[in-house]
Amino acid sequence: MDNRAEVREFLISRRAQVAPEQVGLPAGTNRRVSGLRRSEVATLAGLSVEYYTRMERGAVSGASPQVLESIARALCLDDAERAHLFDLAHAASPVARPPRRRSSKSYVPHQSLQWALDAITAGPAFVRNGRMDLLAVNPLARAFYKDCYDMPGQPPNIARFTFLDERAFDFYPDWDAFAEVTVSILRTEAGRDPHNKELHDLIGELGTRSDEFRRRWGAHNVRHHGTGFKTFNHPIVGEMTLAFEGLEMAAEPGLTLTIYTAEPGSPSAERMQLLASWTASEYGNAVQSASERTRTDG
Repeated sequence: MDNRAEVREFLISRRAQVAPEQVGLPAGTNRRVSGLRRSEVATLAGLSVEYYTRMERGAVSGASPQVLESIARALCLDDAERAHLFDLAHAASPVARPPRRRSSKSYVPHQSLQWALDAITAGPAFVRNGRMDLLAVNPLARAFYKDCYDMPGQPPNIARFTFLDERAFDFYPDWDAFAEVTVSILRTEAGRDPHNKELHDLIGELGTRSDEFRRRWGAHNVRHHGTGFKTFNHPIVGEMTLAFEGLEMAAEPGLTLTIYTAEPGSPSAERMQLLASWTASEYGNAVQSASERTRTDG
Protein backbone atom coordinates (compact mmCIF):
# COMPACT_ATOMS: atom_id res chain seq x y z
CA MET A 1 0.00 0.00 0.00
CA ASP A 2 1.34 3.45 -0.95
CA ASN A 3 0.46 5.51 2.11
CA ARG A 4 3.20 8.11 1.77
CA ALA A 5 0.72 11.00 1.70
CA GLU A 6 -0.88 9.76 4.94
CA VAL A 7 2.54 9.52 6.63
CA ARG A 8 3.63 12.93 5.37
CA GLU A 9 0.49 14.74 6.45
CA PHE A 10 0.44 13.05 9.85
CA LEU A 11 4.07 13.90 10.69
CA ILE A 12 3.74 17.47 9.44
CA SER A 13 0.54 17.97 11.45
CA ARG A 14 2.19 16.63 14.65
CA ARG A 15 5.34 18.72 14.13
CA ALA A 16 3.22 21.84 13.78
CA GLN A 17 1.66 21.23 17.22
CA VAL A 18 4.92 21.12 19.20
CA ALA A 19 6.08 24.51 20.47
CA PRO A 20 9.90 24.89 20.65
CA GLU A 21 9.82 25.81 24.33
CA GLN A 22 7.82 22.62 24.98
CA VAL A 23 10.97 20.59 24.17
CA GLY A 24 13.53 22.98 25.63
CA LEU A 25 14.33 24.95 22.47
CA PRO A 26 14.34 28.76 22.17
CA ALA A 27 11.20 30.12 20.52
CA GLY A 28 13.08 32.75 18.52
CA THR A 29 11.49 35.54 16.50
CA ASN A 30 12.25 34.47 12.93
CA ARG A 31 10.20 31.28 12.60
CA ARG A 32 8.43 30.72 9.31
CA VAL A 33 6.77 27.46 10.33
CA SER A 34 4.31 26.51 13.04
CA GLY A 35 5.84 24.32 15.70
CA LEU A 36 9.21 22.68 15.13
CA ARG A 37 11.47 22.75 12.10
CA ARG A 38 12.43 19.46 10.45
CA SER A 39 16.02 19.99 11.57
CA GLU A 40 14.89 20.34 15.18
CA VAL A 41 12.86 17.14 15.07
CA ALA A 42 15.85 15.33 13.55
CA THR A 43 18.16 16.59 16.30
CA LEU A 44 15.72 15.67 19.06
CA ALA A 45 15.28 12.21 17.55
CA GLY A 46 19.01 11.65 17.06
CA LEU A 47 18.64 11.34 13.27
CA SER A 48 20.24 13.11 10.35
CA VAL A 49 18.16 15.87 8.78
CA GLU A 50 18.28 14.01 5.46
CA TYR A 51 16.94 10.79 6.98
CA TYR A 52 14.11 12.49 8.87
CA THR A 53 13.20 14.51 5.78
CA ARG A 54 12.84 11.27 3.78
CA MET A 55 10.61 9.88 6.50
CA GLU A 56 8.46 12.99 6.58
CA ARG A 57 8.04 12.62 2.84
CA GLY A 58 6.48 9.25 3.53
CA ALA A 59 9.42 6.83 3.25
CA VAL A 60 8.79 4.93 6.49
CA SER A 61 8.96 1.42 5.05
CA GLY A 62 11.72 -0.44 6.84
CA ALA A 63 12.05 2.06 9.69
CA SER A 64 13.09 0.25 12.86
CA PRO A 65 10.99 0.38 16.05
CA GLN A 66 13.84 2.32 17.66
CA VAL A 67 13.68 5.02 14.97
CA LEU A 68 9.90 5.25 15.24
CA GLU A 69 10.16 5.52 19.04
CA SER A 70 12.70 8.32 18.76
CA ILE A 71 10.45 10.26 16.39
CA ALA A 72 7.46 9.69 18.67
CA ARG A 73 9.42 11.14 21.61
CA ALA A 74 10.68 14.09 19.59
CA LEU A 75 7.14 14.95 18.48
CA CYS A 76 5.69 14.40 21.98
CA LEU A 77 3.17 11.90 20.62
CA ASP A 78 0.62 10.49 23.01
CA ASP A 79 -0.14 6.75 23.16
CA ALA A 80 -2.76 6.89 20.38
CA GLU A 81 -0.54 8.97 18.08
CA ARG A 82 2.45 6.72 18.71
CA ALA A 83 0.39 3.63 17.88
CA HIS A 84 -0.88 5.35 14.73
CA LEU A 85 2.68 6.08 13.59
CA PHE A 86 3.58 2.41 14.05
CA ASP A 87 0.42 1.38 12.17
CA LEU A 88 1.35 3.63 9.25
CA ALA A 89 4.87 2.21 9.16
CA HIS A 90 3.51 -1.34 9.29
CA ALA A 91 1.10 -0.63 6.42
CA ALA A 92 4.01 0.72 4.34
CA SER A 93 6.00 -2.48 4.76
CA PRO A 94 6.04 -4.65 1.61
CA VAL A 95 5.52 -7.77 3.74
CA ALA A 96 2.70 -6.36 5.87
CA ARG A 97 -0.47 -8.41 5.93
CA PRO A 98 -3.85 -6.75 6.38
CA PRO A 99 -5.43 -7.51 9.76
CA ARG A 100 -8.26 -10.00 9.87
CA ARG A 101 -11.52 -8.06 9.86
CA ARG A 102 -15.03 -9.33 9.22
CA SER A 103 -17.22 -7.51 6.74
CA SER A 104 -19.97 -5.63 8.56
CA LYS A 105 -22.45 -6.83 5.94
CA SER A 106 -21.75 -10.50 6.62
CA TYR A 107 -21.14 -10.32 10.37
CA VAL A 108 -23.58 -12.34 12.47
CA PRO A 109 -23.04 -12.22 16.26
CA HIS A 110 -22.68 -15.51 18.08
CA GLN A 111 -25.85 -16.48 19.90
CA SER A 112 -23.91 -16.43 23.17
CA LEU A 113 -22.84 -12.83 22.51
CA GLN A 114 -26.44 -11.76 22.02
CA TRP A 115 -27.38 -13.54 25.25
CA ALA A 116 -24.62 -11.64 27.06
CA LEU A 117 -25.79 -8.31 25.63
CA ASP A 118 -29.42 -9.01 26.54
CA ALA A 119 -28.35 -9.86 30.10
CA ILE A 120 -27.17 -6.24 30.54
CA THR A 121 -30.38 -4.48 31.54
CA ALA A 122 -29.24 -1.33 33.35
CA GLY A 123 -27.81 0.46 30.34
CA PRO A 124 -27.15 0.33 26.59
CA ALA A 125 -24.62 -2.31 25.52
CA PHE A 126 -23.49 -2.75 21.93
CA VAL A 127 -20.75 -4.11 19.71
CA ARG A 128 -19.27 -1.87 17.02
CA ASN A 129 -16.42 -2.12 14.57
CA GLY A 130 -13.78 0.50 13.74
CA ARG A 131 -15.98 2.24 11.21
CA MET A 132 -18.64 2.61 13.91
CA ASP A 133 -21.26 0.22 12.56
CA LEU A 134 -23.65 -1.06 15.24
CA LEU A 135 -23.30 -4.83 14.77
CA ALA A 136 -25.04 -6.23 17.87
CA VAL A 137 -27.08 -4.46 20.56
CA ASN A 138 -29.19 -5.10 23.62
CA PRO A 139 -32.75 -3.74 23.64
CA LEU A 140 -31.71 -0.60 25.54
CA ALA A 141 -29.00 0.22 23.00
CA ARG A 142 -31.51 -0.27 20.20
CA ALA A 143 -33.79 2.26 21.89
CA PHE A 144 -30.90 4.55 22.81
CA TYR A 145 -29.71 4.79 19.19
CA LYS A 146 -33.21 4.69 17.73
CA ASP A 147 -32.47 7.56 15.34
CA CYS A 148 -29.49 5.68 13.87
CA TYR A 149 -31.84 2.81 13.04
CA ASP A 150 -34.21 5.21 11.31
CA MET A 151 -31.57 6.16 8.73
CA PRO A 152 -31.43 4.33 5.40
CA GLY A 153 -28.70 1.76 4.90
CA GLN A 154 -27.53 -1.17 6.96
CA PRO A 155 -25.94 -1.69 9.35
CA PRO A 156 -26.74 1.43 11.41
CA ASN A 157 -23.66 3.64 11.62
CA ILE A 158 -22.85 6.18 14.36
CA ALA A 159 -20.48 8.21 12.16
CA ARG A 160 -23.02 8.57 9.37
CA PHE A 161 -25.65 9.63 11.91
CA THR A 162 -23.28 12.19 13.48
CA PHE A 163 -22.47 13.99 10.24
CA LEU A 164 -25.42 13.35 7.93
CA ASP A 165 -28.50 13.54 10.17
CA GLU A 166 -29.76 16.85 11.57
CA ARG A 167 -31.11 15.06 14.66
CA ALA A 168 -27.53 14.48 15.80
CA PHE A 169 -27.24 18.15 16.78
CA ASP A 170 -29.99 17.59 19.36
CA PHE A 171 -28.84 14.13 20.44
CA TYR A 172 -25.30 15.38 21.18
CA PRO A 173 -25.49 18.58 23.28
CA ASP A 174 -21.76 19.12 22.60
CA TRP A 175 -21.88 18.13 18.96
CA ASP A 176 -18.41 19.50 18.17
CA ALA A 177 -16.78 17.25 20.77
CA PHE A 178 -18.64 14.18 19.50
CA ALA A 179 -17.71 15.03 15.92
CA GLU A 180 -14.02 15.28 16.87
CA VAL A 181 -14.13 11.94 18.66
CA THR A 182 -15.91 10.28 15.74
CA VAL A 183 -13.36 11.46 13.18
CA SER A 184 -10.46 10.51 15.45
CA ILE A 185 -11.83 6.97 15.81
CA LEU A 186 -12.18 6.62 12.04
CA ARG A 187 -8.69 8.06 11.45
CA THR A 188 -7.23 5.62 13.98
CA GLU A 189 -8.99 2.70 12.31
CA ALA A 190 -7.79 3.81 8.86
CA GLY A 191 -4.22 3.52 10.12
CA ARG A 192 -4.86 0.13 11.71
CA ASP A 193 -6.78 -1.34 8.78
CA PRO A 194 -5.69 0.56 5.63
CA HIS A 195 -7.02 -2.06 3.20
CA ASN A 196 -10.63 -1.96 4.46
CA LYS A 197 -12.77 -1.02 1.45
CA GLU A 198 -15.94 -0.53 3.53
CA LEU A 199 -14.07 1.93 5.75
CA HIS A 200 -12.70 3.86 2.78
CA ASP A 201 -16.14 3.96 1.19
CA LEU A 202 -17.60 5.47 4.38
CA ILE A 203 -14.82 8.05 4.65
CA GLY A 204 -15.34 8.97 1.02
CA GLU A 205 -19.08 9.34 1.52
CA LEU A 206 -18.70 11.52 4.60
CA GLY A 207 -15.98 13.63 2.97
CA THR A 208 -18.17 14.23 -0.05
CA ARG A 209 -21.37 15.05 1.84
CA SER A 210 -20.09 16.87 4.95
CA ASP A 211 -17.84 19.93 5.04
CA GLU A 212 -17.55 19.48 8.82
CA PHE A 213 -16.21 15.96 8.39
CA ARG A 214 -13.79 16.94 5.63
CA ARG A 215 -12.31 19.76 7.70
CA ARG A 216 -11.78 17.55 10.75
CA TRP A 217 -10.42 14.66 8.69
CA GLY A 218 -7.63 16.92 7.44
CA ALA A 219 -6.41 17.51 11.01
CA HIS A 220 -5.09 13.90 11.25
CA ASN A 221 -6.08 13.60 14.91
CA VAL A 222 -6.24 10.10 16.42
CA ARG A 223 -7.26 8.80 19.82
CA HIS A 224 -7.88 5.76 21.99
CA HIS A 225 -11.47 5.80 23.17
CA GLY A 226 -11.90 3.39 26.05
CA THR A 227 -13.51 5.10 29.03
CA GLY A 228 -15.06 8.39 30.14
CA PHE A 229 -18.33 10.29 30.44
CA LYS A 230 -20.69 11.58 27.75
CA THR A 231 -23.84 13.66 27.84
CA PHE A 232 -26.72 12.88 25.50
CA ASN A 233 -30.13 14.45 24.91
CA HIS A 234 -32.34 11.49 24.12
CA PRO A 235 -35.49 12.35 22.13
CA ILE A 236 -37.72 10.34 24.49
CA VAL A 237 -36.35 10.82 28.03
CA GLY A 238 -34.14 13.91 27.77
CA GLU A 239 -30.62 14.65 28.95
CA MET A 240 -28.45 11.91 30.46
CA THR A 241 -24.80 11.93 31.52
CA LEU A 242 -23.43 8.41 31.21
CA ALA A 243 -20.16 6.67 31.95
CA PHE A 244 -18.86 4.38 29.25
CA GLU A 245 -16.38 1.52 29.07
CA GLY A 246 -15.11 0.12 25.78
CA LEU A 247 -13.70 -3.41 25.79
CA GLU A 248 -11.76 -4.95 22.90
CA MET A 249 -13.16 -8.36 21.99
CA ALA A 250 -10.43 -11.00 22.04
CA ALA A 251 -12.46 -13.42 19.93
CA GLU A 252 -13.21 -10.82 17.24
CA PRO A 253 -10.21 -8.57 16.42
CA GLY A 254 -11.34 -5.07 15.54
CA LEU A 255 -14.64 -5.19 17.42
CA THR A 256 -15.39 -3.28 20.62
CA LEU A 257 -18.03 -3.97 23.26
CA THR A 258 -19.25 -0.69 24.79
CA ILE A 259 -21.46 -0.35 27.87
CA TYR A 260 -23.11 2.89 29.03
CA THR A 261 -24.17 3.28 32.66
CA ALA A 262 -25.60 6.10 34.75
CA GLU A 263 -24.48 7.01 38.26
CA PRO A 264 -26.78 5.16 40.68
CA GLY A 265 -29.45 7.42 42.17
CA SER A 266 -28.77 10.25 39.73
CA PRO A 267 -31.34 11.99 37.51
CA SER A 268 -29.63 10.26 34.58
CA ALA A 269 -30.28 6.88 36.21
CA GLU A 270 -33.97 7.76 36.60
CA ARG A 271 -34.16 8.71 32.92
CA MET A 272 -32.41 5.50 31.94
CA GLN A 273 -35.07 3.59 33.89
CA LEU A 274 -37.72 5.53 31.98
CA LEU A 275 -36.03 4.55 28.72
CA ALA A 276 -35.95 0.93 29.88
CA SER A 277 -39.70 1.09 30.60
CA TRP A 278 -40.37 2.61 27.19
CA THR A 279 -38.17 -0.08 25.59
CA ALA A 280 -40.05 -2.86 27.37
CA SER A 281 -43.40 -1.56 26.18
CA GLU A 282 -42.13 -0.84 22.66
CA TYR A 283 -40.04 -3.95 22.05
CA GLY A 284 -41.23 -6.38 24.71
CA ASN A 285 -43.30 -8.53 22.39
CA ALA A 286 -40.46 -8.79 19.88
CA VAL A 287 -37.95 -9.77 22.56
CA GLN A 288 -40.35 -12.36 23.98
CA SER A 289 -40.93 -13.86 20.54
CA ALA A 290 -37.19 -14.06 19.92
CA SER A 291 -36.69 -15.81 23.26
CA GLU A 292 -39.41 -18.31 22.45
CA ARG A 293 -37.82 -19.07 19.07
CA THR A 294 -34.45 -19.59 20.79
CA ARG A 295 -35.96 -22.07 23.26
CA THR A 296 -37.70 -23.89 20.44
CA ASP A 297 -34.54 -24.06 18.32
CA GLY A 298 -32.53 -25.25 21.33
